[in-house]
Amino acid sequence: MSNKTTIIPIFSLQEAQKALENHIKNLNTEGKPKDLYAPIEYIMSLGGKRMRPLLVLLGYSLYDSEWKNAVAPAIVTEVFHNFTLLHDDIMDNAPIRRGQPTAHEKWNENTALLSGDLMLIKTYQWFGAAIPSDKLPTILELFNKCAIGVCEGQQFDMEFESRNDVTIEEYLEMIKLKTAILLGFSLELGAILGGAKPFEAQQLREVGILAGIGFQLHDDILDVYANPETFGKRVGGDITENKKTYLMLTALQKEKEARSSALQKWINKTSFDEAEKVEAVTKIYNDLNIRTLTEEKMNEYFENAYNKLDELSVRHKNQKQVLKQFLLMIQERQK
Repeated sequence: MSNKTTIIPIFSLQEAQKALENHIKNLNTEGKPKDLYAPIEYIMSLGGKRMRPLLVLLGYSLYDSEWKNAVAPAIVTEVFHNFTLLHDDIMDNAPIRRGQPTAHEKWNENTALLSGDLMLIKTYQWFGAAIPSDKLPTILELFNKCAIGVCEGQQFDMEFESRNDVTIEEYLEMIKLKTAILLGFSLELGAILGGAKPFEAQQLREVGILAGIGFQLHDDILDVYANPETFGKRVGGDITENKKTYLMLTALQKEKEARSSALQKWINKTSFDEAEKVEAVTKIYNDLNIRTLTEEKMNEYFENAYNKLDELSVRHKNQKQVLKQFLLMIQERQK
């Protein structure tokens, strides 16, 4: 008979997800004119990984066991994230989000833009209502830096589309801004609310940023190689739109070294069959071993995140493993 003591986690992902979904259902997204508010309820109801609010709760649980106290502010990170998606989908002319029509397709571009603006305003309103007054100034200052970074990252992303000299280093900085810093802020927010010391919260933010870069690199891989039936959005969209992803930039570098131009010829084409282009470019990636190279870089960022997490001083040490398991789920996801 084993004498080992079983440590029961004070945080359950399943319970946390249920609490988040219940809170989202009860968000007050009603108002007039109806078409201004309806897209907010619509995009929030489409589901998704709820990764950012879960990271808030995971960060909180490292320092305080009463993680349900952080559900309301955690949801605000999801509202902000979905605001960025509303606008991103317009800029990318994306027809599908999470397997459903995007807001601008269901309504129109102007309505989706204005609803996105309202979501950003609601972010501040709901933060103000959910965060203790003594912590609000610090959190809003950190959130503002994060939100500015997200906008800067999106602009870099758009500018990269018309540039032929984008470097891999520039790309990694762009995805840090556009995607990773919000994951970092989410962990930092949870830590601050849970009572972490400032330097501990900052270290946790770095864990989130490293994992966030790895997450986006995985997203780049999935955009080319995911199962279309489970991915929730168009597979190969980055290829048809000549998005400067890690895969494309690495392939261009490899072609330059080999004095080849097959990929560049497809990038230069202004008239093409989308399916044919996706198939051809995917074959180029396969021939150059691009998927493996990208996976290696992705895994490097996740490993750095795990190492930094191991070094972190927390109040509830067993919760580190729960956070690590969650990050592993992100690293290994297929959609």
